[in-house]
Amino acid sequence: MTTDSSRTNAAAPGGISTFKGQERALRADRLGTGGLLLSVLAATAPLMVVAGVMPTTYAVMGIVGQPLLFVLLCVVLILFSVGYAEMSRHVHNAGAFYAYISRGLGGTAGAGAALVALVAYNALQVGIYGIFGFEVSGLLATYADLEVAWWIPALLAVLAVGLLGWLKIDVNARVLGVLLVIEVLLVVVFDVAAITDPGGEGLSLHAFDPGTLTGAGVGTALCFCIAAFLGFEQAPVYAEETSRPHVLVPRVMFLAVGGVAVFFALSSWALTVATGPSAVVGTAREQSAGLLFFLTESRLGGTFTDVLHILFVTGMFAALLSFHNVVARYAFAMGREGLLPAAFGRTSGSSGAPGTGSLLQTAVAAVVVIAFAVADDKPVGDPTAPVLQLFTWCGNIGALGVILLMAAASLSVVVFFVRRGAAAAQSWRLVTSALAGIALLVIAGYTVKDFEVLVGAGPDSSLSWVLPGIIGLALAAGLVLGLVLRARAPEKHARIGLGNEAFQLDKAASS
Repeated sequence: MTTDSSRTNAAAPGGISTFKGQERALRADRLGTGGLLLSVLAATAPLMVVAGVMPTTYAVMGIVGQPLLFVLLCVVLILFSVGYAEMSRHVHNAGAFYAYISRGLGGTAGAGAALVALVAYNALQVGIYGIFGFEVSGLLATYADLEVAWWIPALLAVLAVGLLGWLKIDVNARVLGVLLVIEVLLVVVFDVAAITDPGGEGLSLHAFDPGTLTGAGVGTALCFCIAAFLGFEQAPVYAEETSRPHVLVPRVMFLAVGGVAVFFALSSWALTVATGPSAVVGTAREQSAGLLFFLTESRLGGTFTDVLHILFVTGMFAALLSFHNVVARYAFAMGREGLLPAAFGRTSGSSGAPGTGSLLQTAVAAVVVIAFAVADDKPVGDPTAPVLQLFTWCGNIGALGVILLMAAASLSVVVFFVRRGAAAAQSWRLVTSALAGIALLVIAGYTVKDFEVLVGAGPDSSLSWVLPGIIGLALAAGLVLGLVLRARAPEKHARIGLGNEAFQLDKAASS
């Protein structure tokens, strides 16, 4: 039996096979630590979280201790990252989650994870078009006295993102990096302003008191807060495009988790300082997504607030680009390994980007946005308007899928090293992975249980099972596909999760 290491060593330098069909491999040496970190962090959309997720969590869940939730989730995700990062030293594949899961739990489980990942990341990306179109439409009405339907800027963004996705990843990294740095700096300016000019209760640390984490809303608040972290787990997706994936991927993951946790914990605390801990829930319910802008207006003036509104839009665009790149690479990996048509497993000759996967994601986004636009017969400000449903429905579908993938990946890490006879050497990493997996399954359980709250539906609404059922259907379809391949095309089934190593199997078979 050929070992993983021997098959990896047979590959050409940089992980790109010299076997015919080199267009089926992504170009190596295109990303360093900085470019990879910026690409990953852009998906977190810091300003979208501070201006959108945080006020919603305060208002809907009534949990003052949101900053403490970010700290607790940081611990869970660090535990997850320990095993996940160690496995990244052994698996270099643009399929990331499903590649890891297939290495530990087998090709059939990997096929199920692949379909879940494709659906989940598509949902996360497409959902942002709703809030993007909503915000751009509002800006045009406010500053240009121009009434534009939300779906027009949304569709223009679909085209722009699709074009950039067709280009080289380093171009996208520059775009993402500039937008991200400016966005973060402005939020930091607000944090400093809130701390130097606190509300009536002063620099209170009440939001970090464990006693604030009580009540039925804590579990659901965890779902909202973990969604804010999504993006850090994407680092392995770009592993094939780095020169030293075994070094850069773990480094970027830990930097991303730690940086995001500190940034969000401090920013959510700054919101409580600015309003006063006892008033933050009421103020958030009154101001909704306008909470941050309401607080900056009084402390930093109208010009700063106007710039913040613009950066809110550019930050969402950066997240759209980042998620688009991830979806395209998942489609590339799946096409290369027979889980999608072979055309998806080839890169664009001009740029080396996964062009067919990029086109697929662009088409999916366009179809969904158009469908919601056709169904839109309500005022844009109506909370049940399709433009807002697009954001909440798709966002929570995607978050549920990624949480389940992380839980499965944690189990896969344990099985992977046990099967390799490395349980003793990796014992502490296996313990952290097991603890993270249990915690993530608990969060996933709360997500499914309270899904009607997450999407703003009634307790008897069919949405409470239809929407999470989309992830269930994707899993079932993937498992069926895996079983069919195992029965009818065992050679393809054996390649699931192998990535570039599959080229060596082709080469050996033809020699």
